[in-house]
Amino acid sequence: MALDGNSPVVAGGSNNITSFDEKQEPHRDPPLETGVYGYDVENTQERGRKMSRIGGPKDIGVGDSDADSAASVGKQMEMEASNSIKYRTCSWQKTAALLFSEYICLAIMSFPYSYSVLGLVPGIIVTIAVAAVVLYTSLIVWEFCFRHPEIRDVCDLGQMLYYGWRWVWYGTATMFLLNNTFIQGLHVLTGAKYLNTMTNHTVCTIGFSAVMAVISWICSLPRTFDTLSKLATLSAFFTFVSVLLAAIFAGIEAHPKGYNTPGGGKSGKLTGEPLVYVVAPAGTTFVSGMNAFLNISYTFIGQITLPSFIAEMKEPKDFPKALWAVTIAEIIVFSLVGAIVYAYTGTQYNTAPAFGSLGNELYLKVSFSFMIPTLIFLGVLYASVSARFIFFRIFEGTRHKGNHTVVGWASWAGILAITWIVAFIIAEVIPFFSDLLSLMSSLFDSFFGFIFWGTAYMRMRRADYGPGWITKRGIRGLWGFALNVFIILIGCYMLTAGTYATVQSIIDNYHSGAFGSAFSCASNGL
Repeated sequence: MALDGNSPVVAGGSNNITSFDEKQEPHRDPPLETGVYGYDVENTQERGRKMSRIGGPKDIGVGDSDADSAASVGKQMEMEASNSIKYRTCSWQKTAALLFSEYICLAIMSFPYSYSVLGLVPGIIVTIAVAAVVLYTSLIVWEFCFRHPEIRDVCDLGQMLYYGWRWVWYGTATMFLLNNTFIQGLHVLTGAKYLNTMTNHTVCTIGFSAVMAVISWICSLPRTFDTLSKLATLSAFFTFVSVLLAAIFAGIEAHPKGYNTPGGGKSGKLTGEPLVYVVAPAGTTFVSGMNAFLNISYTFIGQITLPSFIAEMKEPKDFPKALWAVTIAEIIVFSLVGAIVYAYTGTQYNTAPAFGSLGNELYLKVSFSFMIPTLIFLGVLYASVSARFIFFRIFEGTRHKGNHTVVGWASWAGILAITWIVAFIIAEVIPFFSDLLSLMSSLFDSFFGFIFWGTAYMRMRRADYGPGWITKRGIRGLWGFALNVFIILIGCYMLTAGTYATVQSIIDNYHSGAFGSAFSCASNGL
């Protein structure tokens, strides 16, 4: 990417980063070939405003070659034209398929539980509010990546965002890999839950988890998102069918599972007709309320993968089309499924995932079975993102990255195998669903869903308008600053109060016997 008049000249390597406080000229037009005219996240329309880089080329991590890290998208495509494996091949439609598969997922079935805790109206309000914030911050992610097309993943972005500090790269990389591997573990856990449900526990749960991990490893082997996008379309379609069937079955069956259990069951609450609360029921605790909020947030927050997807698009400027399509679908599907299933299963009979609330065993098995592609694919998607992150840094600048070589494929398969082994261990050590979602949300989504992008907004506006950018733009500048400070504070609150609530919930559930033990053969079926 050609640098404009405000960007520094980097000599003798890529370690010289322009200080954020250096004076810039905010209104000088960049050369047309830089491609920095485009989308404005505050206006959501084409504009002529300059989109400045926040600094010069950076050292973007371990294993980088000396190649120009500021190459334009066109230059990157030209450089890999002779390779057997090409990475910048995704259209916005294929990227939308990847996003649909990431967001239209099993976690949707935690929404009825969240609504049962928060109440129906507050639950839907939280759903729409979180969706709006995630859409806004995702457009910030896109704008940042559009200005800096050399970014390959969120770790590159994190280091550039925080002034090129190497420790930020390592810290972001650690959270990035942990987040992805925890999600893989969640899908190993849920895959074992599915197999136990379908077979009535004919095999030790550890065996089912191992089977799920091996199948997922095999499906992870394709090396480009272009290939995976075909599977993503299938995954999103079957997930939609699965949750639609669950909602229909919840409405037509006579009673939810556990209806009028003698003595009210273990909780003592499984009696009477399903109770639906418009607002949070009396006695709702901070811990349960925060976990419900975190469950909803986890399902929406996926910005951690966006830089990786954008890095493989032929036309990154088209990314907002995919984003808007997915967000609209999310709000409709999540709200309807959550509300309908909650309305028919009530507060006392609700489970997470909500398939377990279906009283008719055939209904449960049929609706749950349509979730199989997603149980496999979403873990595969995150495994591929992690493997790509490691693989690129090992083989950047070598023929193994872009061509079919024994070393390249063996390394790719080996990296994937390690991630799935760790995911299997996580699934066995933390054998629960709702609290695992909340734990991932509080630890990782606080940064990758909120804190990073509030900071990114401020750095980009500072680069565009120079010192005093908050007041130079009048009410718009003040509003943008206040909104993004609020976004950062939400992230900090999730990290602190959210983690406390999740850990307390895990402790409470272990004490109540709600969870099985680690590496247990006991059935975890619905």
